[in-house]
Order: sequence, then structure tokens, then C-alpha cells
Amino acid sequence: MAKKNENRILVSLVCEECKTPNYTVSKNKKNTTERLELNKFCSTCRKTTTHKEKK
Repeated sequence: MAKKNENRILVSLVCEECKTPNYTVSKNKKNTTERLELNKFCSTCRKTTTHKEKK
């Protein structure tokens, strides 16, 4: 459970090619205000693709 004054939030990452949510990561919303964009392995595409933060 998150603490009262904690800045970390859970964010889901979505594959850019097949649009399936694959990963959930935590990020500090004060330090990283822009959306995350990481290269991760997609199990449905079966290759490494760009994953972006979901709205």
C-alpha cells in the first residue's frame, strides 16, 4: 500500500505495435513528469518493441 505523502505511482506500459498492456512499473511523478517510453519484450509480438505509458 502506498504511503500518504509518497510520490511514486504505478503505471502500465502498452506495446506500440499490438496495443496490449504488458508491464506495470512504478515511477516518481515529481521527477519524471513526461510519459515513460521503454524498449521491452512483448510476448504477443514475440520481439522487442517500444512500450509507452498508458493514459
